[in-house]
Amino acid sequence: MGCLARLGCLVLLVLLGFVAWLTRDRWLSHFHAAPPAAAAHIDWQPLTLMGARRAQAALDTLSELKGPVFQNVAAGDASAYVLRALLGALPEEADSAEAAVVGDQLLVRASVKLREVGASAVLGPLASLLGDRERMQLAGSFHVIRPGLTEFRVRTLTLRNLTVPEAVIPKLIARLSKGVRSDSLSANGLPIATPRYLVDIRITNGHLTLYKGLP
Repeated sequence: MGCLARLGCLVLLVLLGFVAWLTRDRWLSHFHAAPPAAAAHIDWQPLTLMGARRAQAALDTLSELKGPVFQNVAAGDASAYVLRALLGALPEEADSAEAAVVGDQLLVRASVKLREVGASAVLGPLASLLGDRERMQLAGSFHVIRPGLTEFRVRTLTLRNLTVPEAVIPKLIARLSKGVRSDSLSANGLPIATPRYLVDIRITNGHLTLYKGLP
């Protein structure tokens, strides 16, 4: 009897399923699947030597006595200038480096060899999830510390699809920085040598703007 009861339940479930399938147009109309979130479009720009020169030209224009008090700079150009300031030259794989301005942040990404940035020593067991070469992405904003010194404050750092814990970011930043770090730098700040007349770098509504101080 127990076997027959189980068999009867199975038949009943099959019949209910069949009826539900036949009447699906009636009851499915009461359920509305949430539309998939639209992927944010990011306008990535390549980092090139020419872009760094355009950023330098924009800075030179600000230095003129009767020149403009601000200049808008493309994300790729500004980032190329920043990398040259940090590294002294563009990385060997500059064609794989890109930048974008999203909201109030500058995003920079490039393919890097993890051992060159000491990722294994910093990430510990997390490093086992990554390969020898991965795409690193930095997101942050600028802060002029004093005339001649600006920092790029890194808010988030990702390696491939792995978001680096916030507490670990300063350790990686220290390895990315070249030379002695100033005490005035933030723990997550990358130092950039900038002209003394540059007083502010703002990222608002997807635009990056350089400002000079009035004499």
